[in-house]
Amino acid sequence: MSFRSDPLSELVVPDGTTVEEHAIVTDVDVIVGTQSTISLGVRGRNVVAGEQVSFEGDIEASSDCRLDMWCTVSGNVLVGENAYIGERAEIDGQLVVAGDLDIGDDVEIAEGFDANGWIVIRNPVPTLVFLFTYLTHLLRLGEEEMADDVLSEVFEGHDEQPVVVPKNATVGDDAWRVSTPARVGDDCRLHGNLRAESIVVGEDSELFGSLRARESITVERGTTVHGDVTTRGGSVEIAAGAHVRGDIACEQLRLHEGAVVEGAMRTRGEMTIVQGRDDLAAPAPADGDESDESVDERAESTDERAELDESKGSFTSAE
Repeated sequence: MSFRSDPLSELVVPDGTTVEEHAIVTDVDVIVGTQSTISLGVRGRNVVAGEQVSFEGDIEASSDCRLDMWCTVSGNVLVGENAYIGERAEIDGQLVVAGDLDIGDDVEIAEGFDANGWIVIRNPVPTLVFLFTYLTHLLRLGEEEMADDVLSEVFEGHDEQPVVVPKNATVGDDAWRVSTPARVGDDCRLHGNLRAESIVVGEDSELFGSLRARESITVERGTTVHGDVTTRGGSVEIAAGAHVRGDIACEQLRLHEGAVVEGAMRTRGEMTIVQGRDDLAAPAPADGDESDESVDERAESTDERAELDESKGSFTSAE
C-alpha cells in the first residue's frame, strides 16, 4: 500500500472481501475515516478508525485495533495483539486484548476489559490524525520513500491493499454511501446499494443491490449486479460475461458482446455494442435475423429513437 496520494480519497474494497452475517470480513487491514457510520461488524487484521466513528457490531482484529476519540462500538472488541482506545470512546460489550492495552480517559466499557499485557491509562494521540499529518508533511518535502517506510512499519510491512472507508461514509446492509469514488475488487460479495461519485467493480464479484454514481460506472467480466446501474451524467461499461439483473440508465453505454442485461437500457447519448474484443465467441445470426453490423448501426445511432428487443432485455436510445 502507498500513501503517495490521499489515502482516504476513495472507498476501496479489496479482492476477496465479503459481507457475512452482518459483518465485513477480510484478511487485510481495515481503515475507517472520521465521522463514518459502519452499521456492520468488522473482522480483519489491523482495524484503524478515526474520530467519532460508529460501529454497530463486533470488531475482531487478528492483529492490532486502534480506535480514536469518541468512537462507539455496539458490541464486543476482540484484539489478537495490542489495542489503542482513545478518550471518551464507548464499547457496549467487552474488550478483550491478547497483548498490551493503551487506553484514554473517560472510556466506557459496559462489560469490562481483559488484557494479558501492559495496561497504560493515558490519552493516546489520535491515530489517523497523527499518521496522516506526518505522512502529508513527508510528501510535501518530497520524502515519498520515507512515507512508504512509515506506513509499512505501522501496518507491519503488509503490502496488500486494505479496506478503506473514507470520512463521513455510511456502510450497512441496506446501502454503502460515500461522496468519493468507489473501487470494488475481484471475488467480492457485498450486500446493499452502492452510492458513490464513480464506481468500478472488478471481476467475478457479486453485489446484492444497485449501483448509482454521478460519473462513470464500470462492471468487469463475470460480475453479477442484482439491481439497477444508474449514472446521473456519466458513462456505463459492462464487460463480456457480466450480468446485470436490473435496468441501466446513463449518458453513454458500452456493452461488450457476451454481457447480459435483464432489464431495459436507456441512454441519452451513444450506445455501443463492442464486438471481437473478448474471448467469448459471438453466435452466428440465424436466417432472417439482423446482421451484427445492422445491430451496431441501430444501437449507436442517436439521431432518432430506436428500440431493439432481444431475449435478455431491450435497447433504447433516446435524445
